[in-house]
Amino acid sequence: MAFDKNNMKNHKRKKVCQFCVDKATFIDYKDTAKLRRYVSERSKILPRRTTGVCAMHQRQLTEAIKRSRQVALMAYVTD
Repeated sequence: MAFDKNNMKNHKRKKVCQFCVDKATFIDYKDTAKLRRYVSERSKILPRRTTGVCAMHQRQLTEAIKRSRQVALMAYVTD
């Protein structure tokens, strides 16, 4: 059994940027509920390959998370 490129079991779907789908112009640092989806349990910012966010929105997301931490809306680390 050789590897079949047309086999749908082996085909992974490309992740779509949720911010592009919503046509978001900017990412608000005060919206902590949305930002928490892109942070791991250990409060690390998740990479693009995991979340499926495009490069432009990943940069905005990182900046918003860091800004939110600076203003003390989100924690730097979890216990």
